[in-house]
Amino acid sequence: MKILELRFKNLNSLYGEWRIDFTDPDYASNGIFALTGPTGAGKSTILDAICLALYGATPRLGKITKSANEIMSRQTGECFAEVLFESQSGRFRCHWSQHRARKKAEGNLADAKHEISDAETGKPIETKKILVLGVIEQKTGMDFDRFTRSILLAQGGFDTFLKADAEQKSKILEQITGTEIYSEISRRVHERQRDEREKLSLFQAETAGIVILDSEQEAAILQALESQQQQEIELAAKTNQAAQAIAWLNGIGALKKEIDSLSAESESLHLELESFKPERERLSWGLMAAELDADYATLMAVRKQHATYLSSLQTEQVKLPELDTVFRQKMEALQNAEQQTLTAKQNLSSSAPLIQKVRALDHKLVDQKLALENTEAACKQDAAKIEADKQLKLQEQNKRDTASKELTVVEAYLREYAQDEWLVSGLAVVEEQMSNLLAKQQDVASKMAAQNKAETALKQASEKLESNTKRHNARKQELENAENALKQGRAALNTLLDGRLLREYRTKKETLLREIAFLAKIAELEEHRSKLEDGKPCPLCGAKEHPFAEGNVPVPDQMEQRIASLSEVIAQGERQEAAINALEDAEKEAHKNLVEAEKLETATLHEKKIAEKHLADLLDDLSKA
Repeated sequence: MKILELRFKNLNSLYGEWRIDFTDPDYASNGIFALTGPTGAGKSTILDAICLALYGATPRLGKITKSANEIMSRQTGECFAEVLFESQSGRFRCHWSQHRARKKAEGNLADAKHEISDAETGKPIETKKILVLGVIEQKTGMDFDRFTRSILLAQGGFDTFLKADAEQKSKILEQITGTEIYSEISRRVHERQRDEREKLSLFQAETAGIVILDSEQEAAILQALESQQQQEIELAAKTNQAAQAIAWLNGIGALKKEIDSLSAESESLHLELESFKPERERLSWGLMAAELDADYATLMAVRKQHATYLSSLQTEQVKLPELDTVFRQKMEALQNAEQQTLTAKQNLSSSAPLIQKVRALDHKLVDQKLALENTEAACKQDAAKIEADKQLKLQEQNKRDTASKELTVVEAYLREYAQDEWLVSGLAVVEEQMSNLLAKQQDVASKMAAQNKAETALKQASEKLESNTKRHNARKQELENAENALKQGRAALNTLLDGRLLREYRTKKETLLREIAFLAKIAELEEHRSKLEDGKPCPLCGAKEHPFAEGNVPVPDQMEQRIASLSEVIAQGERQEAAINALEDAEKEAHKNLVEAEKLETATLHEKKIAEKHLADLLDDLSKA
């Protein structure tokens, strides 16, 4: 069995909801971990939560019931424990919970709930509290005692072991490892051996008193036995005959009793039949009526439908003249429309050839327009191509004239300086050296340009870093200002409310309003108050003391002034709270801006470092070149 996850709420000193995931890499990679902390921190509570989720009990408190729950945190109304474990049978989630009435701390305890479900599908396996323990024992192979002895050792168990003698250590080891079953087996084997030895001694004592008979005594005993067996057979035959006679007599008596009961029952049935004759006649009439019930219902339905049809017929007959008029009008309109349609068809048939010719001409005109447009576009393209070819021909002719002139100049130069032809080979070497120098010069120039670019980038990064640093300092100053303003606002609110809460002032105001209402009711009872006398009971409440009898009624104006002052304090407090909320929002916004400025500053610093490294690499390469 392996515990994978633990969740619990309001157990002992651990208020609120807690979750421990034992599959987390910090637990799984280390292999072993410890629960440490001062006394009362909740170390044993975590172990109690595991036992509570699985078995509804703890080693320290035992079974948690409706009458006693000492593990629920004080001043709370509910608690629960849930464990996810894995065994050879699969993964399962076990949940235990209990709450008070309406989940209030002062409510009575309700029955605890205990259930186990499949962790993969979430389907409950067992929800009855009595049967859950059996399912858990089946899935884990351990009941509560074996679990607390082999998996979870109760607090103080090792201390007891260290201070115990040899015999006590043996008992404690048996309790922890669950090996007491072997001691029980040994004890039972010893008891069984003792019982078998006692039986053997008893059998030996009984066989010691047996005397062996001779042949004559044995023959006499056998003869006596045969005679007694014969007598037994005869007595058995007589007993069977007597039994048959007794059974026959008993059968006759039973038959007589049955005949008497049948006679009485027959008379009773005859009387009931005579008394049922009127009802029987009514029943026959009822059966006849029941046979006609369907026909009667059909007849009534037909009559009702007939009445409906008559009513509809009368209504439609009233509408018939109007419908005839409308029908005639529609028929006349239809005839007119048919005449107009016929005329239009004749006109269309007469002009159909002309329309077809016009449509054919329209299609032919459209085709010719398209062909003309395509021809014009092709002509424009050919004209543009001809113009381009003319320009290209002129350029080629100019190039040819220029090349001819250059060729004439070169031939004249070669004829004039033919004796300097040997300088060509030397010029090739010089040109190669010059090309190498030019390549190195270009490389140096490119590296110089890269250096200038890197210096520019470094300068920009430095300026950007300086700007972001200033922005970070400004955001930090804004955050400090917002925090100071928030502290001042809270201090002002605390000073305004004199260290109390705003809801206390609202409660006090409501109390004064109720007192004013009571004073108004008291003022309405002025006549009754004038008749009160000390020592005599009040006719309304029965009290013999009358503090308001002599005009000792508080002045409503003073209470109204107090209510007005409280209202002013409450309004100021609400405005101050609104201002504090705005300051808190501003503080959050400033903190957010500060975080963004810090991120930007860090990124800029990283860019500056990259630019400095790039510049150093370029300087190194330049020095090597």
